[in-house]
Amino acid sequence: MIRRVCVFCGSSAGRDGSYVQIAKEVGQELLRRDLGLVYGGGNIGLMGILAETVLRGGGSVIGVIPQFMVEKELARTDLTALHVVGSMHERKALMAELSDAFLALPGGLGTLEEFCEIVTWKQLGLHKKPCGLLNAHGYYDGLLRLLTHQEQEGFVSATTRALIMEAAHPAVLLDRMLQLGSQ
Repeated sequence: MIRRVCVFCGSSAGRDGSYVQIAKEVGQELLRRDLGLVYGGGNIGLMGILAETVLRGGGSVIGVIPQFMVEKELARTDLTALHVVGSMHERKALMAELSDAFLALPGGLGTLEEFCEIVTWKQLGLHKKPCGLLNAHGYYDGLLRLLTHQEQEGFVSATTRALIMEAAHPAVLLDRMLQLGSQ
């Protein structure tokens, strides 16, 4: 059963205002389904917008942030819970422990790294939680092409490729993830 979704997303809002809207939609969809949010604990970019949306709607928001980011005054302090950890590695491990599913919104290298690592953990059998890629406005088209290429070239199996759920709309992706999470 899925109670909390870990969302990986940008500490920037991007150039296109539509990404801000997508982060808000994800927050609203989490609220509509009574799902808690686990995220990187930041107060900037899509992370801050997502957390704000869930908090304003009365939802639960758990942040996990390394101490060095707190020292740069990047931590959001009005969360349901804020876990301050020693490293990025500890951050990812705790986020995985606290979450029942994983979702990647548009973001940069950190978002991509976190999502790829959690899918790799699933591939290795370290968890069985749904992993979804929100391809809003075609943001991840290039990555999806790369994954198809990797599969065609024999570096990624069809089984591994199928571990990544994808959709362009938050409601569709969350519904698929919830369906998988209830099996």
